[in-house]
Amino acid sequence: MSDPMGTGPYRSQVPPPPSGPPAWDGPPPLVAHPVQRANILDEMRSLQNRVSIRWRLTLTYAALVFVAGALLVMVMYVLVGHAINVGWQSVPKILLPPSVPQEVIDEFNNNYANLQAEATAAARGELLQRSLLALLGVGIFALILGYVVADRALRPIIKMTATARKLSGTSLAHERIDLQGPDDELKELADTFDAMLTRLNTAFDAQRRFVDNASHELRTPLAINRTVLEVALSDPEASDDLKVLGRTLLGTTARNERLIEGLLLLARSERELSVRKPVDVQEVARTAVEQLAAFAEEEEVTVEHDLHPAATTGDPVLVERCLSNLVENGIKHNLGPGGKVWVRTGMVDGGAVVQVANTGPHVPAYEVDSLFEPFRRLNADRVQSAKGAGLGLSIVRAIVRAHGGTVVAVPRDGGGLVVTVRLSGNGVSPGMPQSAR
Repeated sequence: MSDPMGTGPYRSQVPPPPSGPPAWDGPPPLVAHPVQRANILDEMRSLQNRVSIRWRLTLTYAALVFVAGALLVMVMYVLVGHAINVGWQSVPKILLPPSVPQEVIDEFNNNYANLQAEATAAARGELLQRSLLALLGVGIFALILGYVVADRALRPIIKMTATARKLSGTSLAHERIDLQGPDDELKELADTFDAMLTRLNTAFDAQRRFVDNASHELRTPLAINRTVLEVALSDPEASDDLKVLGRTLLGTTARNERLIEGLLLLARSERELSVRKPVDVQEVARTAVEQLAAFAEEEEVTVEHDLHPAATTGDPVLVERCLSNLVENGIKHNLGPGGKVWVRTGMVDGGAVVQVANTGPHVPAYEVDSLFEPFRRLNADRVQSAKGAGLGLSIVRAIVRAHGGTVVAVPRDGGGLVVTVRLSGNGVSPGMPQSAR
C-alpha cells in the first residue's frame, strides 16, 4: 500500500487480513455419508426442472407435430400397401393356352405372385424411406415453428417481466402493464398484477407520508425538551440535584434524537435513489475521517487510512453517511485506549471499494450476519446501549443496497471486524491505480 496516490499514515503498513477461522476442517467422510446415484427417472425429472419454459413449450409443440406425422406415416404405409394389393387384383390375368402343361402354368403363377409381392414391398419401402425423410424435415420445421409459437405465447409474460424490472418507488404511480387482448388467463394475470401495483403504490405513499410526518412530529418535542433542559441547566440558582437530573435527561434526549434520526435515515435509505451524482469515495472517506477525528481522540483510538481515487455514482449524502457509520462503529466498538481503525479506498475490477477494519472484541463468524439487523448488538448486549441504537450497520446495508452494491463483513484475526463495501465504478480512467485489494 505504498502507492504515491494514497494518503494517510496507513500507506506504509500492511493492511489487516480480512480472514477468519475456516468454515470446517475438511469434507465429510464418504463412508459415513455415501453418495447415492440417482436413477434415470430422477435424472429426467431434474433435467425438466433445468429446462426453461420457452424450450419446454418448443419441445412440446415439436413433439406433438412429430408424433402426429409419425402416425400419419404409419397410416399411409398401411393404406398404400392395401391400395397396391387392390390395384394388382384389378389387373387382368394372363391366360395361357390349354396346351401348356400344368407344371408350366403353376410355375408361371408362382413367378407372377412373387413379382407382385416384390413390387408391393419395393413400393412400401420407397414410401417409408421418403416418408421418414419428410418426417425429419417436418420435425426440424416443427422445432422452428414451435419456438416461434412459444415466443408469441410468452410475449405477454416478457412484457410483465420488463415492467416489473422497470418499477421503482418513483415510477410505481404511473407504470402499469395494461395488457390488451381477449379476456384469457394471461390478461387476468396482467390485470391482477396491475391491481397489486396500485396497492403497493398506495402503501408506499402512506410510508413516505409517515416518514415525512414523523421527521417533524418526533423531532419537535425532543428539540423543545432539549431547549428547556439547557435553559434550566444554565440557571445559576439551580440546585445540584436539579443539574444532575437535567444532565441525565439531556443525555436521554440526545440518545432519543440519535435513535429517531437513525430510524428516519434507515427508512429513507431503503427507498429508490432520487439523487444520482458522480461521487469520489476517496474524498467522502477523507471527510468522514476528519469529522470523526475528535471522537477518535476522545476514545484514544488511532485511525489510519490509505485513500485512493474511487469513482462511483450515487447520492453523496447517503454515501458519506455510510462511510461515517462504518468509521464511527469501528471507533465505538473497539478496545478503548490503544485501539486502531484502518480505512482504505480504491478501485478493484472496475468497482469502487471501501474497507474499514478495527481492533476489538472477538466476533464469532455465526454472529456477523446478525449485526446488520436493526437493534442487534453482539451477544444481544443492551447494557452498553449508550454507544448507539444498533442501527449503524443496518443503515450501511440499506444505503449500499440502494446503490446496487454489496457489503461483506468477516471477523478479523485478533479481534474486531473487517467490513468491505463494493459499489459500481464510474468514470474510471485506464491508468488509474488499483488499490484496496
